[in-house]
Amino acid sequence: MSVPDAPLIVQSDRTLLLEVAHPKADDCRRELARFAELERSPEHIHTYRITPLSLWNACAAGLGAHEVLQVLERYSRFPVPAAISSEVRDQAGRYGRLRIELVEGELMLTATDPAVMEEVGRLGAVAALLGERPSPGRARLRPLVRGRLKQALIKAGWPAEDVAGYTPGAPLVVELRSTTPDGQPSRLRDYQIAAAEAFWAAGGPHGGSGVLVLPCGAGKTMIGIGVMARARTRTLVLTTSVVAVRQWREELLRRTTLDADTIGEYSGLHKMIRPVTIATYQVLTHALPRRPGAAAGDPDDVGRFPHLALLEQQDWGLVIYDEVHLLPAPVIRMTAEIQSKRRLGLTATLVREDHREDDVFSLVGPKRYAAPWRELEAQGWIAPAVCCEVRVAFNPEQRMAYATAELADRYRIAASNPAKLALVDALCARHRDDRVLVIGQYLDQLQLLAERLQAPLLTGRTSAGARQRLYAAFRTGALRRLVVSKVANFAVDLPEANVAIQVSGTFGSRQEEAQRLGRLLRPKADGGQAHFYTLVTRETLDQEFSLHRQLFLTEQGYRYQILDSAAITAPSPAAAPAPRRGARA
Repeated sequence: MSVPDAPLIVQSDRTLLLEVAHPKADDCRRELARFAELERSPEHIHTYRITPLSLWNACAAGLGAHEVLQVLERYSRFPVPAAISSEVRDQAGRYGRLRIELVEGELMLTATDPAVMEEVGRLGAVAALLGERPSPGRARLRPLVRGRLKQALIKAGWPAEDVAGYTPGAPLVVELRSTTPDGQPSRLRDYQIAAAEAFWAAGGPHGGSGVLVLPCGAGKTMIGIGVMARARTRTLVLTTSVVAVRQWREELLRRTTLDADTIGEYSGLHKMIRPVTIATYQVLTHALPRRPGAAAGDPDDVGRFPHLALLEQQDWGLVIYDEVHLLPAPVIRMTAEIQSKRRLGLTATLVREDHREDDVFSLVGPKRYAAPWRELEAQGWIAPAVCCEVRVAFNPEQRMAYATAELADRYRIAASNPAKLALVDALCARHRDDRVLVIGQYLDQLQLLAERLQAPLLTGRTSAGARQRLYAAFRTGALRRLVVSKVANFAVDLPEANVAIQVSGTFGSRQEEAQRLGRLLRPKADGGQAHFYTLVTRETLDQEFSLHRQLFLTEQGYRYQILDSAAITAPSPAAAPAPRRGARA
């Protein structure tokens, strides 16, 4: 079946070509995001790819091969290749053929087809983890191998569905307030309820495990609190920084009946273990020196991380991984050992630049819920945003210095183009009445900008107390310009920020681009829109990496308006066209 006037071309190499200008492109894009990954997003044709992991995530969310093929047939301009139909059925058919479950009180790997058990049981990485087989389709498991087995199976192309349940953990009553102390309603929004329900539905009466994907500013912390209220158990929250720890603590005190003595901070500053403990990834990954001759990945390597023992203490019934896409490797390894605990991952994007998405799938859980960014924007839950890429040239001397530099140095040279400084001045003048974040990668560049703008500079060296004071001043309006390094990429609550100027980034990091736009997406009191500028040196690696950074946001429906720097630096603001909201991609 095919539709001659349809927006999609399905190719036998598992790529999907979407015509952006087609009237049905938006509807098609929303459907594709459920089971395919965006690879390239030039102006007119976007390229998606169907992968085994994207299909397994879709299956875990309840989407089967039949529904996937229906979407492809509904939007495909030409007949769907037979190879694609077979691949979708084969890969989707693998999910659930192996299950980890309790059988008469014993932890077992079970197979609906004994031949599948025989096949995976002959793989060395899997065989070493399996116990004796009481029947052809069953193998006993030791509890501590549950996570490692899931990792080994997914790498072998046979993802196991884990339905073995979870220990309840030590009880703890967590109740939501009807209103906060300052009189604000304290209840979950409809989509937050749907996300929490999707998490619980995965595990039956004992609760589930998995990842919830929602835009920055959509209230992921509130969803975590809602899950805690239902779990009613001791909870460990892992997050990215001391600032994020304090924000979680403040929200728990505002939104729930928990008292201050029940909530502990476990960071580089404090080591308090309480029924609800909020820890940073940094302290958990603090490492002792490796013993002579040892290598990363040795069985005793986890022993170098003394604070990882926190994951096994206090009889936690729930572990929440905030910004789960940043999960460090040592925490991934320890998470493999705690599969009997409920695990909730919260993130704006499952993209990992180290390509370890399969570890998140295996050990924290599959994607259980994803809220489209532009749909929440249309409903007023996040602020509308205009994205602009502003291209600036080198002068001749700088262009020659770039051309003759070593390849390893070229990106830094391009990203630190001095011409960007005047461009930032012009943008700040254009947005003189707004709250502006200037965000970058390189400290020397940020120091120059802070001096030019007479604005504070916030970096990894800024103390937690100083960060909180600067953020507080920004929120009240006492401070309208803030220059920040990548420490502000994650878990920073600045709802008043409505302009971000990105002068440099972490090479082609898609997750960083999404997080930086996310600093602006909390709804504005006046209902206004946000402006996200990324400054790029044309004809350099800076421009190439910028295109890659934008991929995730393009998948969410954002389009970058391309402006020349002259449109910004023109003497009269009236002469420079104001950025307009881009059409959805």
